[in-house]
Amino acid sequence: MSGGSAAPKPGEPGVRAGRSVGPGRVFSWFGRLFQSGRLLQDGSPGGPVLRLLVRWVRRPLLPAVRLYRRNIQLRVVAATLLMSLGVVLLLGFVVIGQVRNGLLEAKEKAAQSQAAGGFTVAKEKADAPAAPGGRDADGTSGKSGRNSVNWRSDLVEQLASGGPGAFNVVALSPEAQNVVSTNRAPRVSGGVDFASVPADLRSAVARGTGPYETYAQIRYTGATEDREPEPGLIVGKRLNDVDGNAYELYYLFPLTQEEQSLNLVKGTLATAGLFVVVLLGAIAWLVVRQVVTPVRMAAGIAERLSTGRLQERMKVTGEDDIARLGEAFNKMAQNLQLKIQQLEELSRMQRRFVSDVSHELRTPLTTVRMAADVIHEARSDFDPVTARSAELLGDQLDRFESLLSDLLEISRFDAGAAALEAEPIDLRVVVRRVIGGAEPLAQAKGSRIRVLGDEQPVVAEADARRVERVLRNLVVNAVEHGEGRDVVVRMGVAGGAVAVAVRDYGVGLKPGEATRVFNRFWRADPARARTTGGTGLGLSIAVEDARLHGGWLQAWGEPGGGSQFRLTLPRTADEALRGSPIPLEPEDSRRNRERAGAHDLKESAHRLASVPVQQRVERPALPGAPGVPPPVPAVAVDPAAMPGSGARVVARPAEELLSGDGPGAGHGPGRSGDSIQQVTEREDTIRGR
Repeated sequence: MSGGSAAPKPGEPGVRAGRSVGPGRVFSWFGRLFQSGRLLQDGSPGGPVLRLLVRWVRRPLLPAVRLYRRNIQLRVVAATLLMSLGVVLLLGFVVIGQVRNGLLEAKEKAAQSQAAGGFTVAKEKADAPAAPGGRDADGTSGKSGRNSVNWRSDLVEQLASGGPGAFNVVALSPEAQNVVSTNRAPRVSGGVDFASVPADLRSAVARGTGPYETYAQIRYTGATEDREPEPGLIVGKRLNDVDGNAYELYYLFPLTQEEQSLNLVKGTLATAGLFVVVLLGAIAWLVVRQVVTPVRMAAGIAERLSTGRLQERMKVTGEDDIARLGEAFNKMAQNLQLKIQQLEELSRMQRRFVSDVSHELRTPLTTVRMAADVIHEARSDFDPVTARSAELLGDQLDRFESLLSDLLEISRFDAGAAALEAEPIDLRVVVRRVIGGAEPLAQAKGSRIRVLGDEQPVVAEADARRVERVLRNLVVNAVEHGEGRDVVVRMGVAGGAVAVAVRDYGVGLKPGEATRVFNRFWRADPARARTTGGTGLGLSIAVEDARLHGGWLQAWGEPGGGSQFRLTLPRTADEALRGSPIPLEPEDSRRNRERAGAHDLKESAHRLASVPVQQRVERPALPGAPGVPPPVPAVAVDPAAMPGSGARVVARPAEELLSGDGPGAGHGPGRSGDSIQQVTEREDTIRGR
């Protein structure tokens, strides 16, 4: 049979030309609405309404996302379910497609065979000769007797009686002929609506001589009007009736049984697929559980080992890979416990040795000190060489006593015996006391110690003795390494923190030295002599004092640009620090100066561009005009000092110009009201616990 029109198969909707309407258009409309800013208060994609909507959507999803990220068993099972579901869906589509195509092919063959037989019967009935005698039963002659009104109706009833319920028959006249007359009106069987025959199929049948077929919805009228439309296969052909007039004969085959069979296959596949997916998920859960459970056990034991419970071990059962992993883990934990115990014992012995040696040296050192004092008092009776030796002996004994005291203090920190005696103190008093003690050394070095930020009280709960020791160490180091330049001590208070920063302009620190400077016996220059009797333990003790307060002692420096040490303490004991009132990197650092210079240059260029250029008009002076002063020559004016520019020209004091410590150096009046800067500096820092 020749092919008919390309009508869609059952369940496949036709494509409507024109503008599409669907979820994609709705989402795109919402996207344009958000992008245009009509739903946002500030008209930007990141407006408050959008952020609130995103937060509202994310809030219930956060627990599930957190659980998915932390549970490997859940991830494996979810991945297994998704992959198995995809495989089942793909297999289901393939099977349903094959079954559907098989049912339709079988139906097409049966329909074509049935329709071919009906077309043959109709043609034979139209070509049959007249009854003997030349007249029919109604008394008309031969052929005109068969041209009755009931001939086409009888034909339809006769053809439809061959398969009641299996198919229906429709006889239609061509569209070009008059169908109002009774004998040319449509003939149908089974209450089928003759409009169920598509127009494109009728056009194909009218143009050709062979049978044509297509899929369409079969509708019903009359007593069967309440019957729902159903998909069907329509086969038609153009024939001639007893009068030789052309008409169209159509067979309509409902696909109800095929649709029921296909639905049965779909239900069976869906049930079997769901069962398979659930079974695969359960299998994946059990398999992964056997692997994940030992891993979780190892993770829990590792966490307990990290807290100091070194006696924890894994329970090992079997001889598989997991069992070997557990045995290796237990052996590692045992070796780790043994090594830690050895290190603890060695550290304990070292601390005891340092403590015992320091205590045992007290008595002989006291005796040597007494003898050295006697010799030092009588040095005037000695010759110059012996007198100088007596002075050196006294100086080295002073340094040895300081070293012994520092060793004892370090041993207390190592043993955890250091106690904090906190009370409310004003750091301004402590700073003045420290500066008073360091003044002789500063005068000998040619340095000047300046204090900033002491206009208001800087009160905190701290141990005055320990804070004074920390600040004395910082100030003395700044004077010693400042190379005769000024030392700036700056204080600040904001929020729940107080800070004291000591700034020098000496040799500074190289990259990486900001962390090593707090190590014991570390020197920036190993060849540098200790002219003031330093022991190399001052900063180590200082950082331990800061940690004991719950504070920070941090360092910053740049080669040739000096350094700054910042001590930050909580205002009340047992309060966690969130930031410091003073930035770790000073405002007069090389990087900040370059950044400020670039910003000032940009602002100056912007101001010059914003000032309109006025054309100067030369006007001749009136000759002999009384009271007119002589013309004043033009003077170059800094555009930053122009009226309305928002800047003022302030003269700098002469001593600031000479010392170079004016506002450009970044040391203005006290800034105790500055906001607390979050500790995100890139420089290496030592943070207290």
